[in-house]
Amino acid sequence: MNQRSDLHVLSGRHAGTAPSLLSTHKVLRNTYLLLAMTLLFSGAVAGAAVALRLPHPGLIVTLLGYFGLLFLTGKMRDSSWGLVSVFALTGFMGYTLGPIVGHYLSLPNGSQTVMLAMGGTGAVFLGLSAYAVISRRDFGFMGGFLAVGVLVAFLASLAAIFFQIPALSLTVSAAFVLLMSGLILFETSRIINGGETNYIMATVSLFVSIYNLFLSLLQLLGFANGD
Repeated sequence: MNQRSDLHVLSGRHAGTAPSLLSTHKVLRNTYLLLAMTLLFSGAVAGAAVALRLPHPGLIVTLLGYFGLLFLTGKMRDSSWGLVSVFALTGFMGYTLGPIVGHYLSLPNGSQTVMLAMGGTGAVFLGLSAYAVISRRDFGFMGGFLAVGVLVAFLASLAAIFFQIPALSLTVSAAFVLLMSGLILFETSRIINGGETNYIMATVSLFVSIYNLFLSLLQLLGFANGD
């Protein structure tokens, strides 16, 4: 009788764990698939903006477009329209990136700077994601620190723009490299440990981290190369 009870408990435990693992793997797979698609789409839009020499929309339009599309994506995350909103958001961010990349490409050693920033971004993302997936560590404790850090860095970046303080701008870029690296670990950990079950919002979080990581590395490398 005890042996049957033990078998029943064990089978029930496995039955409850298997769907959870399958769900987690499904979210992770869908997130990486959608992330790859949005990165390609955003890169294509950025490349078109560079080729056509489109002007940057400006700080106000960029912020309104980003937060507006981000809010829309959050509202539609549980419907098929959420996918449309994700591509609208990432495409818009690609457009804002195009003129910045075009500026660096026009400078001496600009192509090398852009390629190094892309390579560095890819290496950091792949390395941190692999570590989070393989180790399966829970980095949820970083959430509060990262939220405060991003807010402070964002406000400091606005101050650097309005008051034209290059040193502060470089400091913010260095801080964003660390913060975005932490966000990659944090978000990947949330997916693996079941803290994030919506692959659309997980994709947005990772995309924004990669976007800001690339921009920050681009500025730091540009400064190092005298650009």
